[in-house]
Amino acid sequence: MASSKHSGELRRLALSVLQPGFVGTEPPDWLLRDIADGLASVVLFSRNIVSVEQVARLTARLRAENPELIVAIDEEAGDVTRIESATGSSRPGNFALGTVDDTELTGAVAADLGRQLHAAGVSLDYAPSADVNSNPDNPIIGVRSFGADPALVARHTAAWIRGLQSSGVAACAKHFPGHGDVAVDSHHDLPAYPAGREEIAAQALPPFRAAVEAGVRAVMSGHLLVPAYDPDLPATLSRRVLGDLLRGELGFDGLVVSDAIEMGAVTARHGIDGATVKAVAAGVDAVCVGGESAEEATVALLVEALVAAVAAGELPEERLADAADRVREFARWSARLRADGGTRSAGGAAGDGIGHIAARRAVRVTGAARDALPLTAAPHVVELTPVTNMAVGDETPWGVAGPLRERLPDTTSVRVGGRDLERGTVALERCALEPAAGRPLVIVARDAARHAWMGRAVTGLTAARPDAIVVEMGLPGTAGAAVAQIFTHGASAASGVAAAEVLTGSADR
Repeated sequence: MASSKHSGELRRLALSVLQPGFVGTEPPDWLLRDIADGLASVVLFSRNIVSVEQVARLTARLRAENPELIVAIDEEAGDVTRIESATGSSRPGNFALGTVDDTELTGAVAADLGRQLHAAGVSLDYAPSADVNSNPDNPIIGVRSFGADPALVARHTAAWIRGLQSSGVAACAKHFPGHGDVAVDSHHDLPAYPAGREEIAAQALPPFRAAVEAGVRAVMSGHLLVPAYDPDLPATLSRRVLGDLLRGELGFDGLVVSDAIEMGAVTARHGIDGATVKAVAAGVDAVCVGGESAEEATVALLVEALVAAVAAGELPEERLADAADRVREFARWSARLRADGGTRSAGGAAGDGIGHIAARRAVRVTGAARDALPLTAAPHVVELTPVTNMAVGDETPWGVAGPLRERLPDTTSVRVGGRDLERGTVALERCALEPAAGRPLVIVARDAARHAWMGRAVTGLTAARPDAIVVEMGLPGTAGAAVAQIFTHGASAASGVAAAEVLTGSADR
């Protein structure tokens, strides 16, 4: 009997350290049962969201099982949005805010986002990205970072955290100890950050130190190998990184959350169940799962793995209990933060236009483009579409053609991907140059400097049409000074509108 009781207690502990996702806009029965049995957190994705009002009903139903339930979301604004995945974010992302470099503006944008999330019932946001994008070929961070300068990233990370938490939603700085200097996407394989400890301290850690000083109570680990601290295990599975560095050197005593545990960087070597056990043993308190593996069976598998690991001596029961205690402590604190935020933000509503103001301020225009603007006729728009990483939802609209068509109804457009050009199913002559004969040509790129096919397409099109205007919605490249370019520093809906305003001369600049 004692054994059965102990097994039940272990199951509750195991449930409490998971942060699972689920499918649907209504809570499934299995999720409600697990919350009643001890599950302390859930995470929302775009598949759970129709509107803020619908999400508010959803979260209220979930909290009927546990008033202090942690409801998390992966909402960065900019290119990575869940709450506005159907329309594109009405706020620019980190790189645009870092380009403006006004910390008051950054704080205001984060507070505006916080009010929207608060109204939806969200209590934890897996943001901001505190990564320093020191490698321009990084396939996973890019415009999700405030920039390449550690001091700039640090001050905007702090401002973003303060702004979001002023609205009653807890922030989560990610991806510790810094995902900005890698060349592999951790969704698929294990990236490495080969710098020495002194370089890491100077380059990657300042934003996380600033986050701790700004009052962040959650930090998300990154699935990357940092040999200077641990040559064998990625940060999420490393006691040296999470214990010695994050808790010891940085003095962080809040909630350590894993990046999605089903990502290839950790599951390819350890399986989803093995990675979960190793993560908790290493110092992770809350395991994020369910971006892809969102079934009841996955939660059951991970609970069983944690309980079995305790029984086998692979995971000390004290460590599991400590993780569960940290989750409960965070849940109580975030519930108080939500209550305080509701009082403070009662007079304000999300969507006060600060996102569009910020997006306009982030736009930069070359001299050649200024000379060619505003457009005197409706253009043909060619949008060069890359394959995005899994953090960026394929369903999220982006680009300039839509907002341009609202201003110039005769605007035409085409989207072209790298595979289309490689297979020869699309020719730029037919889809881009011929429809633009006798009218303006606008070329929209997204990280042309990082995608060779896109760079070649931009070069070819501007050679054929030297009067074309290029709108770069990713990281700025090194196109010649003679090319007319507009830089938005991100591909949010707000950034697309800001570019369209510049192209048509309707921007208040």
